[in-house]
Amino acid sequence: METLRIGAGAGFSGDRLQPAVILAERGRLQYLVLECLAERTIALAQLRRRSDPDGGYDPLLERRMELLLPPCVRNGVRVITNMGAANPLAAARRIVEIARRLGLRLRIAAVTGDDVLASLDLGQPALETGRPLREYDSIVSANAYLGAEALLPALASGAEVIVTGRVADPSLFVAPMMHRFAWRADDALRVGRGTVIGHLLECAGQVTGGYFADPGRKDVPGLATLGFPFADVDEQGNGSIGKVDGTGGRIDLATVTEQLLYEVTDPSAYLTPDVVADFTTVRLHAAGPDRVAISGATGSPRPASLKVSVGYRAGFVGEGEIGYAGTNAVGRAELAAAIVRERLHGVEVRLDLIGRTSLQGRSFFTGDRPYEVRLRVAARCQTREEASRIGEEVEALYTNGPAGGGGARKYVHEQVGIVSCFIPRDRAIPQLTLFESNP
Repeated sequence: METLRIGAGAGFSGDRLQPAVILAERGRLQYLVLECLAERTIALAQLRRRSDPDGGYDPLLERRMELLLPPCVRNGVRVITNMGAANPLAAARRIVEIARRLGLRLRIAAVTGDDVLASLDLGQPALETGRPLREYDSIVSANAYLGAEALLPALASGAEVIVTGRVADPSLFVAPMMHRFAWRADDALRVGRGTVIGHLLECAGQVTGGYFADPGRKDVPGLATLGFPFADVDEQGNGSIGKVDGTGGRIDLATVTEQLLYEVTDPSAYLTPDVVADFTTVRLHAAGPDRVAISGATGSPRPASLKVSVGYRAGFVGEGEIGYAGTNAVGRAELAAAIVRERLHGVEVRLDLIGRTSLQGRSFFTGDRPYEVRLRVAARCQTREEASRIGEEVEALYTNGPAGGGGARKYVHEQVGIVSCFIPRDRAIPQLTLFESNP
């Protein structure tokens, strides 16, 4: 049976670059998908676009394209990516410039239409809180999760590179399946199966053992050279997951099962813009070294609405850190925390002893008291000036006690909050813009 091979070249904005190059050079792919966009990522990109109309795309776009375009062109690999973030048109123009500099003739497609800020109903409640959206100060972004169907005109155009904004993660992988095998958008069975494959691929190195690794319990070889996955998919939507020979990591029933359940609230009804996928019928079986076959998924018709990620300005976070070592390190760090709490009277601060209470909020330590510990103080403030005071108070501990503090650091950064809502599909109309690079 004819199959399509799709590689996962990135699982988040800051992912490693080299594994994608290996896939482009040695993976024998038809498509390479770079999934680089999270909810907070696109809200921050919208802020960058406000200060720079030619910005707002992924910060690593240039470096990724400079490395990937030559091997992708050489090996006939088409690229699909959401690195356009808040500005797919600017991202496409930048890719044109890179292609010309590299002497490559390419067609680049920009898919827009996910930005629905202008048509957002501010009276509707946020899913997380039930509060009307109008109660959130300074909304900066509202991006609908487009589905695979939005990418089909770009694929039909023959574009070698397709750059989008907010598209649901598995939809980036489902789109080339729909294009290649001429699946209808309402073919819930095949689209549901394809969504399972896309969900397994979307976080790249997680399914090859990266997020799975736990030394002594779940050992993974070669994590420093972790290979990213590819999938071979047939026209029925079934397939298998593998990786390039000689790369690090592992693919087996355990790694694939963990990724299958990743971020899934209801495995019988995994909602995407394309389908309501049912993971409970999925069958996995080992198909060879570092190869797992996936089949049996089902699906039901797609939801009537699209999910929207809404970003708003949530003030500023001020942070300060200082370390203590030696005998009674914990006692001195606790005294430092008490001093800062008193100095910042009236400010709701979070105080963590990193290595002791910073993750769980309390200590589970049962042995001797740690020989070193680091105090972190953080608070959310309305203004940058108020936030600056947090780190200043921590830094002042150098000479104002307790003894032996060192390595103080301070930070202030703007906070972007995220809530969600739904909108009717007809409020997010995908648009296609084509660009050509003529060296």
